[in-house]
Amino acid sequence: MMRLVKNGLMFGNLLPVTAPALIARYNRALNHLIGRETALTEFHIDIAGYSPEIGLEFEDDLYLNPQGCNRLFILLTTDQKTAPLLNSRFSTSRDILRHYIEENEEQLFALTAREAVAGELMNSVFDIKTPADLLNINQVDIEADTIQDHVAEASVLQTHIDRFLNEDDAWWDDVLIADMIELAKRTGDIQRNPVGLKTQSYAQGNYYTDHMGGVYVFRDTKTPTIIARRDIEGLRDLPIENILTFDDRTAIADFLRDEGLSELIVQYVNDSSAAIIRQKLDFVVISTAAALGHDLKGVSRTNVRMLERRYAANMPPEYTGLMEVYRWASKGGKVPGFHAEHPAFFYALRSSRHDNMDLVNMLLTDLSRLDFRQLFICHKPLFYETFRGWSEQMKDYACQFLMDEYAVDKAAARDAIFGAEPAMEPMIVDDIKPKRPIDTKEGPWGGVLVRDGKYVVKGRGKTLRDELDWDKDDYKSKKSGKKKRRKK
Repeated sequence: MMRLVKNGLMFGNLLPVTAPALIARYNRALNHLIGRETALTEFHIDIAGYSPEIGLEFEDDLYLNPQGCNRLFILLTTDQKTAPLLNSRFSTSRDILRHYIEENEEQLFALTAREAVAGELMNSVFDIKTPADLLNINQVDIEADTIQDHVAEASVLQTHIDRFLNEDDAWWDDVLIADMIELAKRTGDIQRNPVGLKTQSYAQGNYYTDHMGGVYVFRDTKTPTIIARRDIEGLRDLPIENILTFDDRTAIADFLRDEGLSELIVQYVNDSSAAIIRQKLDFVVISTAAALGHDLKGVSRTNVRMLERRYAANMPPEYTGLMEVYRWASKGGKVPGFHAEHPAFFYALRSSRHDNMDLVNMLLTDLSRLDFRQLFICHKPLFYETFRGWSEQMKDYACQFLMDEYAVDKAAARDAIFGAEPAMEPMIVDDIKPKRPIDTKEGPWGGVLVRDGKYVVKGRGKTLRDELDWDKDDYKSKKSGKKKRRKK
């Protein structure tokens, strides 16, 4: 794993803590939260104040996340908002913390100038032992304050000030005035520099948790659904309409399609989309060659073609399925016809544009693990777990690739893979009508139109099957903005 650390692919973007004053503040906050202090004179922290070095010192990676349910946090600076969240048990935790910091940035900046802020992401459960416990997590509340209770004392001082200004006899209350003076010594001038952190609540609707082997919870969809990696005790007893495991590939594909959560990477013959599929093919080739003991040192994109030919007979079904997609996307060949049960199916999908893009891409990545680049981007804990089981050659290659091809421009890479803009309009095809009945079981690419011996897919994403009955006049009316009822 040191390869990843040295190349900034693991524990990257953490904040260093080296100043004695900051270490003292951290220790005061740590003692306040868990009754322990670190003896380290320097360490790094993530967005929640967790330090991998202190986790190693304590022999407890969850020292700020007891039972993996209610994460504690320590803020030394608002700069932590850009750091990652390590050992996260819920996919929503980092977004919640970042939003909280940004919403209270001015107040937190003032508070952390003199003391650490400590708090907790409070779920409604304190331990997760059964699948039913997951449904009891409806929202996350955040409460935070400094170790000296600056926020609480500022609230008390504000109450005293209001009383002093509004009650006629308050001018003569020596006890009230003395309390105000003492509180002001600790809080500062709260009239000019207000100090206040409101308890904030965040809905916990759709999320992933690594509890019980990994579970994806979709409660804010039209059909509430839980997708678990494996069947676990108590899963089928949940009061949820749609309960699936990774063995239910067709049902998962139908759920993503019907809810509008996924789309095809390749929606029509297109060089850009074909390039994405080509790289996925390369990752499958590299993984296959590494598993067969091939030395990957010095392998370039050109060399991958050589490996492809050399190990052609050993390629897994993921390769043959993706090659169908690539041929069609780049050359306009036969439209892919495989279904969700095919191992290559989920490699050909990505999340559509909606509020849960990261969660859906995480799920799709979990179902297509040979694409190690997407695994690293979308599901880092799973990437690290998978990385440990690779050969030394595969580890070296993956590190070098991620450094050369991803880390240099992360934003551009993500835009290329997951789409920077909404999906393009369907390809315009004039004077073309289906020449044969369409079998909707052909696969996610649905029916085809034949033109000059080539196949052209109409529509996009989940609507491919729905648009099989359109004709030229119907398409032109939609293009011009006129609405026309489709023929049944």
